[in-house]
Amino acid sequence: MDFNFKLKEPRKSNWNKKKTQTVVGMGMLTALVAVLQVFASGIRLGPFSITLTLVPIIIGAALYGWKAGALLGFVFGAIVMFTPDVAAFMAISVPATLVTVLLKGTLAGLCAGLLYSLIEKKNRTAAVIVSGIAAPIVNTGVFLLGCFMFFMEIVHGLAAAWAAEKGIAENVLLYVIVGMVGWNFLVELAINLMLSSAIVFIIKLVKGRIKAI
Repeated sequence: MDFNFKLKEPRKSNWNKKKTQTVVGMGMLTALVAVLQVFASGIRLGPFSITLTLVPIIIGAALYGWKAGALLGFVFGAIVMFTPDVAAFMAISVPATLVTVLLKGTLAGLCAGLLYSLIEKKNRTAAVIVSGIAAPIVNTGVFLLGCFMFFMEIVHGLAAAWAAEKGIAENVLLYVIVGMVGWNFLVELAINLMLSSAIVFIIKLVKGRIKAI
């Protein structure tokens, strides 16, 4: 009995260490998401602030799976709910704002995690790049879908003001692509791609430590 107990104890200890490491890692990434989002709320390209939190969301999704990515994305959305960006939307519909903002972050993290897990076995760098492309596409796409479904009044108002400022005819589609989210999306995508090598290094380092336990 004693002999069998000694064989099982290290496995239990290793499992506890991995669980602790996951909790600590997710805690650090959650804190990073919060700090980056608060910092980015003051950086604007157009009517909305840019998103810097997709990098830690991608890292979390790669290290701990799509559920972790979804959780970090949800945290990102929850923090956005307390920023000035959502004030006009909240005035029209609180439930629609909650659904749109929370869903866009959650789905961005979830999709990044799923795509990473599918591609990582073939090529880790490609997995990071694909996840880095997918995250801002999903985040921006769900936001636009929410705007067209629930907040066309705001979109038309912003489009009219933008057209008057530029001295051109009002065009909602042109405004959405160029003035509303275009530059934000490109900056977020560029950040993810530029940091892809650093993300790969971090993932390789952390996963190596996890395997060593």
